[in-house]
Amino acid sequence: MKLGFIGTGKITSSVVTGLCRSKIFYKKILLSPRNRSIAKKLKRKFKKISIAKNNQDLINSCNWVFLAVTPTVGEKIIKHLRFRSSQTIISFISTMTLPQLKKAIKVKAKIVRAIPLPPISLKKGPVPIFPPNKKVKNFFNKLGTTVEITNEKLSKNFWSTSGMMAPFYELLSTMSNWLVKRGIKRDKAQKYITSLFVALSEDAVVNSNKDLKNLVRESQTPRGLNEQGVKELRKAGFYRSTEKTLNSILKRLNKV
Repeated sequence: MKLGFIGTGKITSSVVTGLCRSKIFYKKILLSPRNRSIAKKLKRKFKKISIAKNNQDLINSCNWVFLAVTPTVGEKIIKHLRFRSSQTIISFISTMTLPQLKKAIKVKAKIVRAIPLPPISLKKGPVPIFPPNKKVKNFFNKLGTTVEITNEKLSKNFWSTSGMMAPFYELLSTMSNWLVKRGIKRDKAQKYITSLFVALSEDAVVNSNKDLKNLVRESQTPRGLNEQGVKELRKAGFYRSTEKTLNSILKRLNKV
């Protein structure tokens, strides 16, 4: 199987890195020349990677084609490309719906939308896909945890939560900087904060079959530090602001 990636940004880099470190069998990976510096870096780092002459050359050579460009670029270029009905096309484009993709692609190929995130480079994290597809599900299960969605409208909710990745990193940065300002060396501050949140996240995953409110409750003691922390953040509207931001992102996606 030959895999081709149109668009060579952060997500492509992460998916290709995870792919090359996985047990997935493939004959070759073709990268588009759009971001040549990233493409060359991946080519030097891993075997079986080549850089295509152009997007059409990539499509002509591959069984699976991954669309990893911005919505603006996708709307501009996809309609001019010639796909084959025998291909599987996986779109990472956040705001192009399945009907829009079908109209632009024209042929009756298998088209699946997916939402991979940078931790896929570590073979970790969820990958929502729509519509359900057994082969695509098995593929992403080797790179993370596939979540199949049967309703495209619902998939926008997952796209919305994926928009909270940078705010999460901003929170880690804020806490690390707080420690640095109080005399802790940056490397130790960042190691502590990132290790702390990895541990908390892993504990949350283990307990994800229960309501997460249980973890909120169990992590507090009467008049303790965590009780103070959650009370003050609730009073300040921190969590309401989070929900408000999610609603705002979803509203933007629903306009498409």
